[in-house]
Amino acid sequence: MNDNSMLAPAAGKSLLADSSVFDSKITETSKDNLFAGSADIDEEMPQIETRVVLVEDAGRNDELIKALETVKVMEVPVIKIKENCPEKSRESFIKSIVNMEIKVPCIKTDSVEEFVEADTPEFESVFVISDFQKPAYRFLYKADCRVLGPPIIIYCAQKGEPLPFTSRPLYCASMLNLVLCFTGFRKKEELVKLVTLVHHMGGTIRKDFSSKVTHLIANSTHGDKFRVAVSLGTPIMKADWIIQAWEKRNELEFSATNEEFKSKFKVPPFQDCILSFLGFSDEDRVSMEEMTEMQGGTFLSVGDEKCTHLVVEENSVKELPFEPPKKLYVVKQEWFWGSIQMDARAGETMYLFEKNDSPALKKSVSLLSLNTPSSNRKKRRLKDTLAQLTRETDLTPFPPRKRPSAEHSLSIGSLLDISNTPESGKSFSDTPKISKPSKISTPVPQQSARWQVAMELYQTESNYVDILTTIVQLFQLPLEKEGQLGGPILAPEEIKTIFGSIPDILDVHTNIKGDLEKLMIDWAESKSIGDIILTYSKDLVKIYPPFVNFFEMSKEMIIKCEKQKPRFHAFLKINQSKPECGRQTLVELLIRPVQRLPSVALLLNDLKKHTADDNPDKVMLEKAIESLKEVMMHINEDKRKTEGQKQIFDVVYEVDGCPANLLSSHRILVQRVETIALGEDLCDRGEQVTLFLFNDCLEIARKRHKGIGAFKSPHGTRPQACLKHIYLMPLSQIKKVLDIKETEECHNAFALVVRPPTEQTNQLFSFQLTTEELPKVDWLKMLCRHVANTICKADAENLIYSTDPDSLEVSTKDVDSTLSRASRAIKKTSKKVTRAFSFTKTPKRALQRALMVQNADGRSPGPSSEGFASCRMPSTTSLALLIHGVSTPTTCCGFFR
Repeated sequence: MNDNSMLAPAAGKSLLADSSVFDSKITETSKDNLFAGSADIDEEMPQIETRVVLVEDAGRNDELIKALETVKVMEVPVIKIKENCPEKSRESFIKSIVNMEIKVPCIKTDSVEEFVEADTPEFESVFVISDFQKPAYRFLYKADCRVLGPPIIIYCAQKGEPLPFTSRPLYCASMLNLVLCFTGFRKKEELVKLVTLVHHMGGTIRKDFSSKVTHLIANSTHGDKFRVAVSLGTPIMKADWIIQAWEKRNELEFSATNEEFKSKFKVPPFQDCILSFLGFSDEDRVSMEEMTEMQGGTFLSVGDEKCTHLVVEENSVKELPFEPPKKLYVVKQEWFWGSIQMDARAGETMYLFEKNDSPALKKSVSLLSLNTPSSNRKKRRLKDTLAQLTRETDLTPFPPRKRPSAEHSLSIGSLLDISNTPESGKSFSDTPKISKPSKISTPVPQQSARWQVAMELYQTESNYVDILTTIVQLFQLPLEKEGQLGGPILAPEEIKTIFGSIPDILDVHTNIKGDLEKLMIDWAESKSIGDIILTYSKDLVKIYPPFVNFFEMSKEMIIKCEKQKPRFHAFLKINQSKPECGRQTLVELLIRPVQRLPSVALLLNDLKKHTADDNPDKVMLEKAIESLKEVMMHINEDKRKTEGQKQIFDVVYEVDGCPANLLSSHRILVQRVETIALGEDLCDRGEQVTLFLFNDCLEIARKRHKGIGAFKSPHGTRPQACLKHIYLMPLSQIKKVLDIKETEECHNAFALVVRPPTEQTNQLFSFQLTTEELPKVDWLKMLCRHVANTICKADAENLIYSTDPDSLEVSTKDVDSTLSRASRAIKKTSKKVTRAFSFTKTPKRALQRALMVQNADGRSPGPSSEGFASCRMPSTTSLALLIHGVSTPTTCCGFFR
């Protein structure tokens, strides 16, 4: 070092002007202030003996001793003393922390007094103790010794870090790097206990709240600290969070910031609040009362003196039924939902309910109650007042909830009757305004019918873009925003499912609106509207099918999340009550894209009617209409395929043992029919059989027997399999379809002549159709048509043959009688008994081994080893008698004599 200074260890308080500067690696004294050149430090610093002392139980902790073998370094505080400065001046000390090698890593003792008494600046000792409640700990604490707990030692070993220096005892790292602030605590003993535990877990405390505070510990929801924490989005926790974290101090992997653990101790939004509700329907009030209890509050009836908040439905309540006391907050319902959304009690001043006798409202009423003005000044004042009140009215591009949209009204008398839009301030006879009047000049009052339809197309397109913009800006973007108060409301995949391709639809229709606006600004009868639609037809094909086909899934996701996530429910309540939404729900807004293309097609048809034949736009309109039809056909086809794929998955879940190769991208479910088996080939006669006809195969399944347990998904979401797979038959195997004639003993029967590839002869499968909705003739024609398509034949009708039931020995008589059911039950029981006493489940090798053992006991093994290999296996009866030691009088391929 260049200056004439010296280094000394900071032992005790004698050398530290302010011992708190070393508090748990705080920023005021960081490792960045290490002295340059460790060699210089070693030269100028006196030799210090660094050691770790294990007290009592800690010396018998094998895991701790092993960890100490890994930790080679410890942090040591040092002070640089400047010369030529007053000895007691604060400026004469420069404090820092250096890393020093641990020379004595493990000293075990049951008595700490000797080490404390011998503690001098030449020693830097770290005492490790397992229990911070024992007398040994209290002795060390009073002696101002460095005390650590076993978890922090093991933590440092795992992280490869040196033993930390702290002026306070440190047990574990559960709250390492956390900065806490307290509010609302009146008992000093309680606060001291909590602060001590935080220090033991590695956290730090700040008296004043600032942006550096990571968590606020609140015993009350009042006060400036609480309000600032809410505004900054700082988590507000209960004191139990600290206590329960301390209970887990010996769990090495535990962190107090674990979301699942931390969520249990967050201060709920309505803690210390007693709410009452005014102006709500009974259903809404009950729902809000339940939500209040879920969010930590209580509720009472309106007018109760104990209430702290009166939540008012501002749209239905014009005057309070009583004079509220000063301590009562009278707030709008937005305060209630906003508090739930951000998971903390919102500030009441922003949501106060204004009574009808407010000064601002009184002034407006007094101006409106004037007699007929006698001067121009009064007229202008009244006109301005009316205009101001009109602007404050909730005029939006959204139609009323139970009123049909102007988009679907195509009569001439209602073409411009968009009474629910901001542009509807004038009657039909007046020239309507467009949303951007500065760009569109006022047209001549008398306009053609073609212009009027074109104007309605533009108006509806403008309103549609406004709706899409509201969906994106009011709902989607806030949900996707990072750093939301209280954390994300929805997961990214849930947001994607709900909104889908809405942003893409908005981009395309914004461009369409812009082109229509330019056309209306420079209107001429020869202007082509059809060309604008054709320009974007390919984009419409790309963006609409994904949204329309998955709209039901989007709707189901909204309903599901609203039920399961109170914050999302509150988010919807807040935004759906805003004027931009026109009192419509998110689901009602999201259905607009589903309805838009048919509306445009109707308007284009109307526009074509009012377009002259010699107008070039006539042909373009026809092409535009056809392009929209193609888009809608593509949507319907895509939707049909999507639903078909979903139906196949339903079949797989419903049929136990269904082959996996049934799932195919080209396969669709055509028809499902219920039948009864009339033969014994596939299953027992009289069993209920379900036939699933696909475009290229036929899945045959029978009803499951009651005694057999059905498959259940481990997540409990799959439907219970009620059918059992029998046979998946490619339609190419069906050679003939037999229509069995109707007789007294045979009704609604048919049969299939099938040639499986593994069989040399045809097989006959006969059924009785029990599905009442589908006639047998239609079913057979449908089946033959798909068989013909599979084998590439044009004459599907030639596959049907009519035959008598007697020639096939087929009868439906008594097929479902009591006697028939009893017979089937006896057969099933017989099969079960046979399986129970059968040895066929025994592996073949085990049977051969049993026979070899029997032969080794003195019986002839047969003519030769080849004869053994070529002979058939003995019957199960013979084996049973053999196993029980009973000799058999018969021989089996020479094995038994």
